[in-house]
Amino acid sequence: MARLILLNKPYDMLSQFTDQGDRQTLADCVQEKGFYPAGRLDRDSEGLLLLTDCGKLQARISDPKHKLGKVYWAQVEGDISEQALMRLAEGVLLKDGQTRPAQARRLLEVEVWPRNPPIRERKLIPTSWVELTLFEGKNRQVRRMTAAVGYPTLRLIRASIGPWQLEGLLPGESRMVEVASPGLE
Repeated sequence: MARLILLNKPYDMLSQFTDQGDRQTLADCVQEKGFYPAGRLDRDSEGLLLLTDCGKLQARISDPKHKLGKVYWAQVEGDISEQALMRLAEGVLLKDGQTRPAQARRLLEVEVWPRNPPIRERKLIPTSWVELTLFEGKNRQVRRMTAAVGYPTLRLIRASIGPWQLEGLLPGESRMVEVASPGLE
């Protein structure tokens, strides 16, 4: 039996247990020993981060060849167009190459916790929410994709990874689940 911690990583927290500076790390939220992140989430992103005590499970979750979909909610600057959503779904050309096709849709309502500090908002420019499901993990991919189609990301939350969901966890909260084997049953 492998154990998995589902953590809602707060904004401005590093996806590691130690830091030479005085920044928040996973050690501020996770007291269990022997757990390691399966993947990462940038300091300025929030949401689901998986940690496990099983190296095989960690490798399986992190390896893009297993095609575990990762669902992100991005609050973008502007009222995103259908054309931009189609471009996101087809894949976007970035400096390091073409992204794989993704699932992209507009979210009309998103119920999430307030961010501290709040995002910057402009009086005359609306924001909108987009749900992107990716099957790869390029560095800062969601932010770069939305910027490439003309809608910079203001806030980014990972909502799920494969079968595991953020649902019910506030920032800094976690829950432990058991996985029968590293095969993700």
